[in-house]
Amino acid sequence: MAEIERTYAKVKKVGGLAGIVAADSAICTVGIEGRGLSYRGYSIEDLAASSSFEEVAWLLLRGNLPSPAELEDYRARLRELRRLPPALAGMLDSIPPGDTMMGILRTGVSLLGNLEPERQGEAPYEVADRLVAVLPSILLHRRGKKLPLEEQSLAGYLLHGLRGSAPPEELRRCVDVSLILYAEHEFNASTFAARVIISTLSDAHSAVAGAIGALAGPLHGGANEEAMRLIESYADPREAEAGVRDRLERKEKIMGFGHRIYTVSDPRSGVIKDWAARLADTEEHRRMFAVAERIEKVMWDEKKLFPNLDFYSAIAYRFCGIPTELYTPVFVLARISGWMAHIMEQRANNKLIRPISRYTGPGPREYVPLVKEERT
Repeated sequence: MAEIERTYAKVKKVGGLAGIVAADSAICTVGIEGRGLSYRGYSIEDLAASSSFEEVAWLLLRGNLPSPAELEDYRARLRELRRLPPALAGMLDSIPPGDTMMGILRTGVSLLGNLEPERQGEAPYEVADRLVAVLPSILLHRRGKKLPLEEQSLAGYLLHGLRGSAPPEELRRCVDVSLILYAEHEFNASTFAARVIISTLSDAHSAVAGAIGALAGPLHGGANEEAMRLIESYADPREAEAGVRDRLERKEKIMGFGHRIYTVSDPRSGVIKDWAARLADTEEHRRMFAVAERIEKVMWDEKKLFPNLDFYSAIAYRFCGIPTELYTPVFVLARISGWMAHIMEQRANNKLIRPISRYTGPGPREYVPLVKEERT
């Protein structure tokens, strides 16, 4: 009991189970001194500089980097798996307008679980590869876009579908890098939700639908959307500085800054900021980038808060032509690889995830039965 009280005191002080080790994992390091952010031992900086999302998805799901032949075969397989079952396309079309794309993705995954349920003895990668490939198709179909199935990469597929034409290589690469950066991040809320669900021996589609539901919450997903709305609300850096200082005085939360794990900087932020700077090739883009940099400076000067991945990914996505309302859904397209890696890891050494709570309700109370009225 004393140990439980000590653990509870630590949890209550920080809140949200921060700092509590919930399980072992061999997938990702986040914030470990001297290691930073790494996937299966490979630093995020190296992967972002030289890898591709498909290569990283293979790494997360299978534990090692693919050979050139394996990567070529994998890309071909994912292209084949992009196709939507006609029944799923029809069901997506029947969803009334007004739902968010996160709701559409969640429903699409659930419906796919009905149409293509996991089979006993199925290879562990079957569902993972299918979801990595088909989620972009669900997004594009619901947006009324043609599916350019011939595109080699997921980044190219997404951009081609949204634009209606083949995108410039630089935009493909920026989105590819962003998918790598968003692919995995240890026991965040959505990943932990997926592991809790799969620990009950539920199916993978249910676990992924639950993860999407968790990411739809504004305290987990959506920060880059809010960051974009903040940045575009200011005409120039001077206005941005005054506006953000005013918001801080009113105790408003500025999205896209700080992190529950990182204390000095987010190692992903510099990578995506460099891409945003590289793509700022018009007067409007340069103005927006200058506004973002001024907001970054004010947040550091006033609060010692650094930008996380979401802040500069907002304008990088804007420069790539991705609509703001799709920022969090694109997060899903990347993080599905991490979610499925965790689902398979949890299954490989499963124990039901069932923590305890500290009771704070009323003490023992005497129950007095209600007097039954006699019927005449």
